[in-house]
Amino acid sequence: MMSVTPIPAFTDNYIWLLRQDTTPQVAIVDPGDAAPVIDTLEREGLELGHILITHHHPDHTGGIAELVERYSPRVIGPANPDIDGLDEHLGDGDACRVLGRRFDVLSVPGHTLDHIAFFASGTPPLLFCGDTLFAGGCGRLFEGSAEQMFDSLARLAALPEDTLVFAGHEYTLANLRFAQAAEPENPLRDAFLRECQQARSLDRPTLPSNIGRERQINPFLRAAEPGVQRAVAQQGDTGTPLETFATLRGWKDRF
Repeated sequence: MMSVTPIPAFTDNYIWLLRQDTTPQVAIVDPGDAAPVIDTLEREGLELGHILITHHHPDHTGGIAELVERYSPRVIGPANPDIDGLDEHLGDGDACRVLGRRFDVLSVPGHTLDHIAFFASGTPPLLFCGDTLFAGGCGRLFEGSAEQMFDSLARLAALPEDTLVFAGHEYTLANLRFAQAAEPENPLRDAFLRECQQARSLDRPTLPSNIGRERQINPFLRAAEPGVQRAVAQQGDTGTPLETFATLRGWKDRF
């Protein structure tokens, strides 16, 4: 049975730690900082076998060199030559096996052009989506277009509803406050906000979310919903779901 736990880093990053009960070998996702990973591995007597990378931003890659020097893990990431230390470059449709479990690679450009996500089917399905899909939100468009992000999110939203969503940041409360403006009447979102406020008051993570919940509460997956379109119409174009999404993303940038 694979378990996933967060290693907090910086102010709001999560480095995800994957382990199997039967082995001390583990994998991590997006180590922007080596220090908290080393602390965890040494404290718990774990062996680092793999590093998975979703995209090239330093807060997701900055710890690679130190971890490779210390533990010699296999490093797997997107086909971007600017990411130092990768042993294996993967693109859409590729797969890798980590801790005995197959992870399929999905290309999800938008936040960056090289962004990939790792999806493992099974019970439960697992999604490591970096800065593409957040609980209640999505990533900024630093390199890609609104159309690319719209298509990437649609692809993730089509995954099984019980898929656990392991995003790269603890942005949930801010995302849900924006979601209240973007879709004022959504009781499921409001209930989730209360749940997340309670979790954060106890210093607990709000992640993972799941795909079924995100379809219900995340305005960036709900651009075709009348309630979202009415709210977004006050900010700009809403003629098509893509136009609504583009206006919504610009509104969030200013929110």
